Amino acid sequence: MDLGIKGKWALVCGASKGLGLGCAQALVEEGVNVLIVARGLEVLQQAAEKLIADQAHHTGATVLFVAADITTEAGRAAVFAVRQDFDIVVTNAGGPPPGDFRDWAREDWIKAVDANMLTPIELIKATVDGMAARGFGRIINITSSAVKAPIDILGLSNGARSGLTGFVAGVSRSALAAQGVTINNLLPGAFDTDRLKTTMQGAAQKTGQPIEAIMDARRKTIPAKRFGNPEEFGAICAFLCSQQAAYINGQNVLADGGAYPGAF
Repeated sequence: MDLGIKGKWALVCGASKGLGLGCAQALVEEGVNVLIVARGLEVLQQAAEKLIADQAHHTGATVLFVAADITTEAGRAAVFAVRQDFDIVVTNAGGPPPGDFRDWAREDWIKAVDANMLTPIELIKATVDGMAARGFGRIINITSSAVKAPIDILGLSNGARSGLTGFVAGVSRSALAAQGVTINNLLPGAFDTDRLKTTMQGAAQKTGQPIEAIMDARRKTIPAKRFGNPEEFGAICAFLCSQQAAYINGQNVLADGGAYPGAF
């Protein structure tokens, strides 16, 4: 299927590895030009080189990269100094660390909200009017399955990402919807990423069990009996960015192998 987005420009955050890189790969495969952002220059540059060699070489897409902390004002300024206008924005920032809420200070909450709620809002604010003027825009916020089924040790993430979800529910249904701009959240469950390993390590420390046992137990709770991979996550992201997905707006799209037990 031709997704109809060849030649568009996308900003993909947290794209040096994991789910962000999976999204960038899928978009470049569709001929989308991408500017990828992450904090670590070396890993980011390697990711850009891989995108060029594996996908862009065949589709003719342009791949740019900026090593910056997108959760800071200076980091966002560095990105928009390279390019102002984007047709697609994939927001993604590393989740806050797991832990016991009793141990978190106000500064921990502020950092979590800044990275996982306010940063996506700033990126939306900086790009949606240009999208609306051009009559096409796709914003995908990578949040978490914990928005639907909160996890006790991820309180910082539960709170910050739920705040973003509430904001998106409103803004996605504003006048932007009639101007060709859609805003959706993509909620990953257990995917085989560094983030999953960090969360499992936190659970292992809390329970005193080996991390292998924790991961095996988690895997067994998933009807698919496996963890997801970044490539299949990226494919979902690319579809939500497509011309065909123009009537999908303001939704929380859950990708978790069937782990969420609810009907809604």
